[in-house]
Amino acid sequence: MQDSQKQKRLNVVLYWHMHQPEYRDLRNGEYHLPWTYLHTIKDYVDMVAHLENNPDARAVVNFAPVLLEQIDDYTRQLDGYLNHAKAIRDPLLFSLADPVLSLDQNKRNYIIKNCLRANKERLIERFDTFKTLSEMAETAIESPKILTYYSQQFYTDLLVWYHLAWIGETVRVADPRIEILMDKKEHFTVNDRHTLIEVMYEIISTVIGRYRKLAEAGIIELSMTPYAHPIVPLLIDINSTKQAMPDASLPLATHYPGGYERSRWHMKKGIEVFKHYFGFEPQGCWPSEGSVSAETIELLSEMGIKWLASGETVLRNSLNKSSIAADGCINHAYQFHDNSAACFFRDDGLSDLIGFKYSDWHADDAVANLVQHLETISKMCEDKPNAIVSIILDGENAWEYYPENGIHFLSALYEKLSQHDDLNLTTYSEYLKTCDERTVLNDIVAGSWVHGTFSTWIGEKDKNHAWDMLVEAKNIYDQVIAHGALTEDEINAAEMQLATCESSDWFWWFGEYNSAESVSAFDQQYRLHLSNLYQILKVQSPEYLAQPFSFGTGDPVMGGVMLPGQHN
Repeated sequence: MQDSQKQKRLNVVLYWHMHQPEYRDLRNGEYHLPWTYLHTIKDYVDMVAHLENNPDARAVVNFAPVLLEQIDDYTRQLDGYLNHAKAIRDPLLFSLADPVLSLDQNKRNYIIKNCLRANKERLIERFDTFKTLSEMAETAIESPKILTYYSQQFYTDLLVWYHLAWIGETVRVADPRIEILMDKKEHFTVNDRHTLIEVMYEIISTVIGRYRKLAEAGIIELSMTPYAHPIVPLLIDINSTKQAMPDASLPLATHYPGGYERSRWHMKKGIEVFKHYFGFEPQGCWPSEGSVSAETIELLSEMGIKWLASGETVLRNSLNKSSIAADGCINHAYQFHDNSAACFFRDDGLSDLIGFKYSDWHADDAVANLVQHLETISKMCEDKPNAIVSIILDGENAWEYYPENGIHFLSALYEKLSQHDDLNLTTYSEYLKTCDERTVLNDIVAGSWVHGTFSTWIGEKDKNHAWDMLVEAKNIYDQVIAHGALTEDEINAAEMQLATCESSDWFWWFGEYNSAESVSAFDQQYRLHLSNLYQILKVQSPEYLAQPFSFGTGDPVMGGVMLPGQHN
C-alpha cells in the first residue's frame, strides 16, 4: 500500500502493560508471593508468542523495571537449582521442584491454600483431574482433620496440576513434554516434576530476549515505567489529588519529603534497568498507572522521554480546563505547553471491552465488535488524517478470564487488525516519525487511567494512613542519610528498600472494598518492607508496624487485580 493511502487509515495502537510489584524480601531474596513466575509462564510467554506468530502485527509492550529484575532473578534461581545444586527461594516453586516433599501441618496447609489460587472456571474446572484435586483441597479446608489421611501423592499431583494449568496456551499446544504430562493425569513422579521445572526454566530464561528480538525487528515497541512503579504525581505533590477530587480527604502529611528527587531517581533507575535488559534506551513511558500531572510531564520530557500515555478521563478533564471542546474526534496526539514529550490517551471504552466484557464472548464475535467500533471512530475522524486510537490495558491479568488464556481472541485480534484496509496497526514511535501534529493542552488535570483520579491510591482512611507511615519512614531515612553513619553498601540497600516502599501496589489494595485475603497479603508485605527499611537504617521500627492496619471485606470484580477506566 502506498504511504499516502496508509496515512488515511485510522492509526491504532495496542499497548500492553506488564507489571508485578517487588515480592521479595530484599534482605534474603525470599519470595512471599508467586505471581511473577506464574504470569511469566502463562501470560508473558503467550503475549510474545502471539506477536511472533503474526509478524504483520504491531504492538507496544511496557515492562515495569522491577518486574524485569524479578524475571531475571527467577532465571538465575532455576539455573542454580538445575545446574549448580542451589536452593530455590520461592516456597511454592520450591515445593514443586524439591524431590523431598516434607509435609508437616503448615506445609500441607500452604500447598492447599496456594494451589487453589486460580480462576475456578478457566484454570481449575477446565481440567477434570485438577478439578477433582481442588475439590479435595476445598474439603480439607472445611475439615482440616482429614488432611492427615491425604497421601503425599495428592500433594504432588496438586502441585503439578496447578502449574500445568498456569502454563501458557502457546506452550501447551507446542511442547510435547507438557502434552505427555497432561495425558498422564495422575501419579506424577519426581522425574515428571523435574521435566516441568525444565520447561518453566526454558520459558522464564528466554522470555525477555524474545521481546527484545521483536523490538529489534520493529514488530513491537518496548517502553518503561518508573523503577518501582510509584505514583509520581503524588510523590511530587500529594495535593495534586484535589485537582480531580476536590473533596478528597488527604493524609496528615502535607507533602512527601524530597518527592521530586525521588521521582527523578525512579526514572533514572528505570531507564538504567530497561537498557540493561533490552540494550537501548526507551523512547516512551507509561507513568505508573498512567498517572500524570504537569510536573510529571515536565520531568519525563526533561529525562528525554519522547512520548507518554495516560487515561481518557485525564484527557477530558484537561481539555475542559484548557477550554478545548471535547466533542467530535479527540483521538490524536497532544502536547502540554512546550514540553517535548507527545501525550497519548487511552480509549477507555475499547480498552475496557477487552478487559471486562469480551472474555465471555466468542472470539470472532468479540473481534468483529471491536473492529466495528474502530470503523465508527474512523468515520468520525475522517477529517483528521493523523487520528490515533490507543487501546491500553493490563497485559497479564485479563487472559485468566478468557477461554484457553485468550489464545483464540488474541490470534484473531492481531490477524484482523493487521489486515484491515482502513486500520493501521502501529506503535507510538512509528506514528511520530510521520506525524508531528499535536494539540496543545494549556492545562493538565492530574490523575490516572482509573477514573481520571488518584482515588485508588489515596483519599481513603487506610490508604491515607499508609501514606503517613511512608512519610514518617522517609523523614527518618533523610535524617540517617544526612548523619553520614551508613556505609556505601548500606546507603544503596536503604535506597532500594525505600523504592520498594514507594510502590503504588500497596496502596492499590488497602481498603475494605477489596478481599480479605488480598488486603491481608499486601498489608503484611507493606509493613515488612517498611520494617526492613528501618532495620537497614539501624532505627527501631515503630510499634504500629507489628499490627495489621487494613482489613478487606469485599468481593471486587476479577478479584480486584483490574479496574475499568471509567465509572460504570
